[in-house]
Amino acid sequence: MRDLNYELKQLCLRNRDGSYATQYARERILTMIANQLHEMGFRDMRAASLKPKHVERLVERWKAETLSAGTIKNRMTELRWWAEKIGKQNVVARDNDHYGIAKRKYVTNVSQSRELTAGDLAKVTDPYTALSLKLQAAFGLRREESIKIRPHWAD
Repeated sequence: MRDLNYELKQLCLRNRDGSYATQYARERILTMIANQLHEMGFRDMRAASLKPKHVERLVERWKAETLSAGTIKNRMTELRWWAEKIGKQNVVARDNDHYGIAKRKYVTNVSQSRELTAGDLAKVTDPYTALSLKLQAAFGLRREESIKIRPHWAD
């Protein structure tokens, strides 16, 4: 195990901030960041040797990979956490505008529903699934809700 990976793992183990899921995700992201820094030629790094050039190169790489703005922002959060724990908060800029990271796009006003046509329904071979799909269409139910309906109990 590389020194940076080991030190970041130890940093995560010593600082149990957040839920178990948050801790797991943070450790996974920081491990990925350490591996990416190693691939970019930053050898023999330690946790305390984080510098602005590392952050800028990481952001450039993530933009080149055409990652979504939300993914980059989540990774920046973990970089800021790392910088805070080593006492170098000023290494990472306070806002994402400094790095040119776009704003998140929330698509809540667009319906993700699909219309069920007779041709689509004819392709379904299982009669129970076909009935479930008809119930979804008739009552506007979700799949889980339509599966839970028991006609013998409803009568």
